[in-house]
Amino acid sequence: MAAIPPEVGLKLCGEIREETGKALFSLARWQCWGCLKASKGEPAKMCVGSRPDGRGCNLVNARYTAQEKRIS
Repeated sequence: MAAIPPEVGLKLCGEIREETGKALFSLARWQCWGCLKASKGEPAKMCVGSRPDGRGCNLVNARYTAQEKRIS
């Protein structure tokens, strides 16, 4: 798997948080909430920044892979 550039990962993370914040009963919403709460908003401590290749968040990974497939 290709690495996700940090700026792209954070952008996707923000998009996902915005979308999942609208659904009260969503596992993704609670995953994002927990990540943001635990990291206190610091990108290096967030799931997306927890690995050097930017692949620490399954939600960001899925969105990035889907975008890459559409481009290819």
